Amino acid sequence: MISEAEKYRWLGAILAKAAPDLVWRGMRVAVILPQNAGLYDSARKSRLIKLAFFDLTLGPESWRGALEAFDPTVIIAPPKMLRHFAAENVRLRPRRVFSAAETLDPVDRPVIEDFFRLPLDQIYMATEGLFAVTCRQGGLHLAEDSVFFEFEPAGEGLVTPLVTAFRRQIQIMARYRMNDLLRLSKEPCRCGSPLRCVDEIVGRMDDVFRLTSPDGPILVTPDVLRNAVLKADRRIDDFRLIQTGPDTVELRLPPTLADDAAVAAHQAVRALLETRKAVATLSLIRAPLPLETSRKLRRVECRLERAR
Repeated sequence: MISEAEKYRWLGAILAKAAPDLVWRGMRVAVILPQNAGLYDSARKSRLIKLAFFDLTLGPESWRGALEAFDPTVIIAPPKMLRHFAAENVRLRPRRVFSAAETLDPVDRPVIEDFFRLPLDQIYMATEGLFAVTCRQGGLHLAEDSVFFEFEPAGEGLVTPLVTAFRRQIQIMARYRMNDLLRLSKEPCRCGSPLRCVDEIVGRMDDVFRLTSPDGPILVTPDVLRNAVLKADRRIDDFRLIQTGPDTVELRLPPTLADDAAVAAHQAVRALLETRKAVATLSLIRAPLPLETSRKLRRVECRLERAR
């Protein structure tokens, strides 16, 4: 729920942070997300912006030609879709690319940046509002000029944000607890902005693995699990690690991955769980990992009922 005034305030905030040179250059913006919000329709009323929305749930095969014909100067899309563009060699020549709507894993960034030959920026936003945008120096700055942030420790050096939006009047947002896990930067950004930086959006609190050990319940955060897989072998560029039960975990790797790399990843995750004294059975499954447009990509996922 949002008023007309709040809608334009949101649009102004995101343009000021993501496109400060708009008034001099204009732009064609391609927004590729699962659903169109009335927020984006407001942008179409500006003569400086040509905005086209492409429905992610319909699949890229339904709008690839229209996207290439639109020839966007700015692209906003989930990292899985940006990687798909690289794999399919889609004809695009943007001046700026933003990852949005999903966690940006380190394994995705080099693939996307190599394809577009541009630094990959991020927009961190949710239904609850705009929370952070990358500056020209690469720092992901929290929108502390419009949202008040508090942080609760979540272990492993991570925090969970509580957000308060003082200027919202239609739907009040007061100390609303997000389920995101953030790693805050300890250093100021080179750009000189006083707004705090986020080093990494690790994932969701929902996807922390909840396991048992002889010493009691333990939690293992998504970044620790993800790093165990990716550091096992540099040839691994995609995977799924899923907690399917209180003491069962599945590691899914594509059949095209070399067997020794798959074994190394399996051993690395098992060693991590053993180090934490977790009581868990780890299964290795070799299966294709197709592009899913009907749900967010979560490479590390907890499917326990109590985690939802």
